[in-house]
Amino acid sequence: MTTITTPVPTASGSFPVIQDPLAHVGSLVRSARQHRGLTQAQLAERLATSQSAIHRIEQGAQNVSLEMLTRIGAALDSPIVTLGGPQRTHLRVQGGQTLSGRIDVNTSKNGAVALLCASLLNRGTTRLKNVARIVEVDRIVEVLRSVGVRATWSTDGRDLEIVVPQHLDLDAIDVDAARRTRSIIMFLGPLLGLQDEFRLPYAGGCDLGTRTVEPHLIGLRPFGLDVTATAGDYHGLVTRGGGQDLAIVLTERGDTVTENVIMAAAGRDGVTTIRNASPNYMVQDLCFYLELLGVRIDGIGTTTLRVHGRAAIDADVEYAVSEDPVEAMSLLTAGIVTGSEITVGRVPIEFMEIELATLAEMGLRYTLSDEYAAANGRTRLVDVTVHPSDLRAPIDKIHPMPFPGLNIDNLPFFVAIAACAEGSTLVHDWVYEGRAIHLTDLTRLGADVRLLDAHRLQVSGPTHWSGAEVSCPPALRPAVVILLAMLAAKGTSVLRDVDIIARGYEQLQDRLVELGAQIETFRD
Repeated sequence: MTTITTPVPTASGSFPVIQDPLAHVGSLVRSARQHRGLTQAQLAERLATSQSAIHRIEQGAQNVSLEMLTRIGAALDSPIVTLGGPQRTHLRVQGGQTLSGRIDVNTSKNGAVALLCASLLNRGTTRLKNVARIVEVDRIVEVLRSVGVRATWSTDGRDLEIVVPQHLDLDAIDVDAARRTRSIIMFLGPLLGLQDEFRLPYAGGCDLGTRTVEPHLIGLRPFGLDVTATAGDYHGLVTRGGGQDLAIVLTERGDTVTENVIMAAAGRDGVTTIRNASPNYMVQDLCFYLELLGVRIDGIGTTTLRVHGRAAIDADVEYAVSEDPVEAMSLLTAGIVTGSEITVGRVPIEFMEIELATLAEMGLRYTLSDEYAAANGRTRLVDVTVHPSDLRAPIDKIHPMPFPGLNIDNLPFFVAIAACAEGSTLVHDWVYEGRAIHLTDLTRLGADVRLLDAHRLQVSGPTHWSGAEVSCPPALRPAVVILLAMLAAKGTSVLRDVDIIARGYEQLQDRLVELGAQIETFRD
């Protein structure tokens, strides 16, 4: 649980400015309430107040005293305010438990972030259904609100209504929130159609080594955008052209690069042809949403897109975010490494076929339900049941590729799975030069994982997992992989400083507990 730290005065004796503090407090209260599985009415009853008061607090529309925040924290058994400094959050895992039951995949973090950025193109009302309530999403919402966007959560905290003003106040942007998410770079595409000049704080995110923004800038230059990237911010200047058609070849088939160019194309009159585009799940989500706004897009799901843009978009639309294949892989891995039979529901099968084929080659037994449609009416879903299996190392190396290849974000889970398999597996993470080393922390739990170079791991198994204490790595997927391996490790394990997991997962440990995992949250 995130906490608010009592501000410390600067050298001049003044206190730092906290952007939109009421909205931040409301977000913390809402997250804590949902974490406890309470409705607003139930929390109101515990506090002897009204549901409408709780609603106003969670919407950031009511001043809250320190005494009330303390009472809320006590009612939820989760501190909202900490005096003197933030508490660190850790997980204690009693491993070696067999899991069972069914767990459904939540909606996509990456899809939600792209849709939030794309909503800047619309002057009507956007209603996003079943949005992932994770830190990354909350940070983008904070940024949107800071520049004048009205973003209102539904009473149950699942749906988000977005209304964009005629003029964005970029001078008031929440710099702290923006710098803590790499997703801020996806503001470039929509903003170049709205502003002649703008500045955005430099993007942050996971510690995965150097990730250049140059492919984004190459893809956006044909639209008249010139960006100077410094250590502090992106400075964008836009030269307006006519409505002529454009043809763009992306030098990198990246997901966010493709999304940025699609959003730039959607906000201008004329047809833009994009070649070497990513057809991945979050890109398709973005295209489905833009079609509701009246933007025709030919070639969805392929590497060549033709976007028929509109300089003026004003539509009231409702769109349901699709399910997350990376969370699906995470949940399947929990069952695989513990030798359990579990059912993972609402798996977006189009984006999991290579992963499942690779697992089948490794000897995994699983069954699939018939396909059914997601709430957006476009994404194909199945339920996947994994069965206890004797795993073997694959003959070939495991490596990611752009969709429809194995998802780069799913690759780390195969390290833990390979550690359970008989034989030696080569895992090649060619995209990130800084991520593979984090997975060597699995050796603390008994795995034989050797770093061959910055991109390659040699994994030998099967592993006799044993409990250990590990500090959470500064990268989301490796952090979750270590947590899942702890489920298989006999004895007690501790994963320290786990806040990064909340960037991409909603109450992951609680959902694993529902399957029979023994995980306890503690703070110091």
